[in-house]
Amino acid sequence: MKRLHKFILRSFFGPMVMTFFIVMFILLLQFLWKYIDDLVGKGLEFNIILELLFYVSAGLVPMALPLSVLLASLMTMGNLGEHNELLAMKSAGISLPRIMLPMAVVSVAITVVGFLFADYVVPVATLRATGLIRSVQEQRPELAIRPGVIYGDISGYSIRVGAKDPSTQEMRDVMIYDHSGDQGNVSVVKATRGHIQVSKDKTRLTLELYDGKMFEESDPDALSKGDTKFAARWGSYKRQKVVRTLEGFAFERKDDDSFVKSFRVMNTHQLAHASDSMRQDAMEYTQAQYHALAHADLLQYRLPDTVEAHDTLNFQACFDTLSPSTKLRVLTQANSNAQSLKNQIQVAGSELTYRLKTEARFSIEYHRKYTLALACLIFFLIGAPLGAIIRKGGLGVPVIISVVFFVIYYVISISGEKMVRGLKIGEVAGMWGSTWILLPIAVFLIYKATTDSVILNSEWYLNTLLAPVKRIKKLFGRKQKGRKDVLVIGKSKP
Repeated sequence: MKRLHKFILRSFFGPMVMTFFIVMFILLLQFLWKYIDDLVGKGLEFNIILELLFYVSAGLVPMALPLSVLLASLMTMGNLGEHNELLAMKSAGISLPRIMLPMAVVSVAITVVGFLFADYVVPVATLRATGLIRSVQEQRPELAIRPGVIYGDISGYSIRVGAKDPSTQEMRDVMIYDHSGDQGNVSVVKATRGHIQVSKDKTRLTLELYDGKMFEESDPDALSKGDTKFAARWGSYKRQKVVRTLEGFAFERKDDDSFVKSFRVMNTHQLAHASDSMRQDAMEYTQAQYHALAHADLLQYRLPDTVEAHDTLNFQACFDTLSPSTKLRVLTQANSNAQSLKNQIQVAGSELTYRLKTEARFSIEYHRKYTLALACLIFFLIGAPLGAIIRKGGLGVPVIISVVFFVIYYVISISGEKMVRGLKIGEVAGMWGSTWILLPIAVFLIYKATTDSVILNSEWYLNTLLAPVKRIKKLFGRKQKGRKDVLVIGKSKP
């Protein structure tokens, strides 16, 4: 490897690693902002949170790579241009494509690695992350008993506390309602003060109560039977210990097998197979519905009679001969048959649309793996020549330009994806539209950077637009030169 290549690669890897972790941090913050309500207040262990963030980070790598390559290539070429190192290389006879060659090779390698990562690692990471998120969402929050509020998240029991000491966590004026038998509050325990403690595995709740009373109905069904008198017992105590079983407070992992059919956890081979199967099922369903509708009583297809008919039947005349009650019955039956056929067509159309939209989601995910990987190369072809043109390094102008191009790419991609989901355009046009739009821009920037042209040179754009007009004028000017005009001078009449 030449010394020049080593120098350029060292200049490229630094911004690449830095911008990659910055983008990953921003994407992780977006994830945490989305699921903050599901994570806070659950008492999750730190290793569970780290495991979740690890799997989520792995799934965000294909999204972070394109923006990192764009910003790193722009910063690298911008720094070389700002410190006149790019000018020195060109003065030594080194062309811009040769300067960009080491970064181009690395960008191609990143494209290939990014695709393989998205195809093999991301589905597994997404499967694990989905299972953890679902487990966290279904876990009950920690015991958060507030004064003056009835706490009812414990199955079969409700607790009300009048006051609570923040330092000692001692509760005062405690009231516990037992409705575990689904027969109302048949048992009530009251205490002047008490403490609450949850076991480490969050499966048992222990209450230590002091100076209280208890009331319990012996026959909870007495009131429902209409009895005005019923047996009950009550008593007082100095110290009482109550142990109850907790359900749903311990963290339980969900089985990953319940998410394996999701399109987000499949590789390209599985997505292609699933998409083809769904498309084939949709075609078979369409043919079956067409066959069923074609043989319906109202639309039944009949072969024409080969025997020549001598008399023509006048249906209106036959209908007029019917009695009013018979006419009403015939019209009602015809309307019922037509409405039934209409409903059948609508149901078949809705089912077919649902199947096609489901198949479109698998096709979208299939094309997304390729487009995100190829975006790394496209963004390099945009960032490197653009950095050579603007000649600005650092995190100022390059960040602004990178964000603008990435937003354009993201908006076009999301718009195309939504249209594909709505079955308005095909998968190829919707998912590859951003690539087709940015590729000519990349070619244009490479041309401008290679020829040392200025992008914002209005004179160049004006001359380019007016070039056809000038050619037309020049062509007509040649024709006028070939024509001879004769001027006759004479005396005017008096």
